[in-house]
Amino acid sequence: MLTQLFLNACVAGMRMTMSLYLAQGEEAVGCLIALFALSQVFLALPAGRYCERHGLKGPVLRAVALAVFGCALAAAWPVFPVLCVSAVLTGGAGGVAIISVQRHTPRIVSGPDALKNAFSWLAIGLALSNVLGPFLAGVVIDSFGFHAAFLAMAALPLLALLAVRGVGGHVSLSPAAASRPDSIWNLWRDPGLRRLLIVTWLLASCWDVHTFVVPLLGHEHGLSAAAIGSILGAFGIGAVAVRLLTPLVMRHLREWVVLVVAMTATAILFGIYPLMYAPLAMGTCSALLGFCLGSVQPMVMSLLHRLAPEHRYGEAVALRVIVINVSSVGIPLVSGVAGSLIGTAGVFWAAGVMVAAGTRITMGLRRH
Repeated sequence: MLTQLFLNACVAGMRMTMSLYLAQGEEAVGCLIALFALSQVFLALPAGRYCERHGLKGPVLRAVALAVFGCALAAAWPVFPVLCVSAVLTGGAGGVAIISVQRHTPRIVSGPDALKNAFSWLAIGLALSNVLGPFLAGVVIDSFGFHAAFLAMAALPLLALLAVRGVGGHVSLSPAAASRPDSIWNLWRDPGLRRLLIVTWLLASCWDVHTFVVPLLGHEHGLSAAAIGSILGAFGIGAVAVRLLTPLVMRHLREWVVLVVAMTATAILFGIYPLMYAPLAMGTCSALLGFCLGSVQPMVMSLLHRLAPEHRYGEAVALRVIVINVSSVGIPLVSGVAGSLIGTAGVFWAAGVMVAAGTRITMGLRRH
């Protein structure tokens, strides 16, 4: 959890620092933010296969080196082309860390309840990283400037080294697994895994729609920037709260049931969200939506472990990372075009219809 926390905090802090550094160039900021996600799309599958061969420690050490180098480049020469390289390096490092940690987790816990509990704690770590990185970056920027903030972000991955210091040796793959040249499409052809990846994309799309569209909706409703920021903050609070509660009740939950309930509630909330005009009402919808969408990651990871072949679990995690980051790149573009055609409220309602239709796919997971 600490390994994932510190490396992802570096990525989150770098995203914010670069956005503020280039605050007057909206197109440049959009390009940089997309590069953080695009690097994970293209590096995820090679990283998953690399983790299958080398375990946890080797990939994490290389991810730390990439992240530190990317942050140091930004501190030494903060011009746009160099910042693009830095975004690719740090974003890719964060993706490698997530894949290696989530692949390693089933190898150090036993039993379905313990596994769901472990994935709950990993989800808590990810949520906290999105607080730690931007908060630290903001404090350092206000106190010492942007160069110091880039260097401070370079220090975070080094803390991940302490977390993996005591990791034991990597257990080699079986000869049969090591010799297989299977295509990644073989994983996609598995009906249960395909259903789960589609559900993952639907839920990630809802998350991205909320993040992108709420500022536009708040502006249409005449809300201040502080009010819009508070509404988005309520979403984060809801996501963290449910992840803190999940380990306490995990053994009593069935994954596919939680996913169906979360998707149904999300569809309802997306339906009423645009009808809310008061900041308090929008903030309540945002917190409830964060509670729903924040509950699904441990369930998805637990199901992914059961559905994927043991010797290809790293690749299955990589596929999930690709799906999530494709959503992060594509949804803002699609939402922007759709918003100009059907309005901001229409984007919310379209997303609600989409996720409601997806509950039928989710219900099919109980057969697997």
